[in-house]
Amino acid sequence: MADDAQNFQNPKSAFEIQRKVYCIFGDERVFNSKSPEMFSAVFKQVGLRCVYVPFMSRPEQIADAVASIRALNIAGVNVTVPHKESVIPHIDILSEGAKIIGAVNTIAWDGEALKGYNTNAIGFMDTLEEIGWEVPGKRALVFGSGGAARAVVFILNWLRAEAVYIAARNEVRAMDMADRLGGEAVALEDVSAGPVDVDLIINATSISAEDESSEFAALVADLKLEGCSLLLDLNYGRDINIWEEKAAASGVRFMDGLRPLAYQARRTFALWTGVQVEPNEFLNALEIGG
Repeated sequence: MADDAQNFQNPKSAFEIQRKVYCIFGDERVFNSKSPEMFSAVFKQVGLRCVYVPFMSRPEQIADAVASIRALNIAGVNVTVPHKESVIPHIDILSEGAKIIGAVNTIAWDGEALKGYNTNAIGFMDTLEEIGWEVPGKRALVFGSGGAARAVVFILNWLRAEAVYIAARNEVRAMDMADRLGGEAVALEDVSAGPVDVDLIINATSISAEDESSEFAALVADLKLEGCSLLLDLNYGRDINIWEEKAAASGVRFMDGLRPLAYQARRTFALWTGVQVEPNEFLNALEIGG
């Protein structure tokens, strides 16, 4: 997955990437994304007069949304829920990482071909490395079966986790993910029935608040954490976060999705522009510091 982790071999000149338009595709939740303000701040910081905007697209419109990249000459696109998997058939070329993971969160358009990447995986790895959390030999539990979960499960296995458990409401998708990427699918009811003996828990579902699913919130509240040292919720922006409350009640370190967002954005920025920017620029744009 080298092409997901590194910038293009020939960085573009500043002239070539002036006045380009970038965007993010998602459903109605796209308007809550921090990506527009983060990328806009970094573009300004490095002196590129580029524009980054959110576009809402319903699932049945994703083919038209991708076609608009060509029609409107959009230079690059981030892809978020629920399109990370459904966007794949409409892309010309997939990077090695995106192909293995089966999900795309970044599209680059060079005027000839649309190429899909997955920087979620490498951004998640960068986050763990930055906080000094070592994966080899550790046991992890991942909640979710969508594109974000696929990226996390892939990178945990790639970093040689001892065990990766996948719990999701859609058990068939969880089992398919385990077969494809490695790990073991476990039923949600089994997770909530007894102590959870893992070192790391990642929420890769879209649920982080009780009003998003009271049933799931009750499951999280009932979790009995044994030996867990980090609970990472890939979501952000909730006034009251059920995962953060659980971590606090259990004496477990908590982290939300802003730092992983910054690290994957840095990788995306390099793919789009050929410009390497220090992580702190993205972290500062999110006002969470380096």
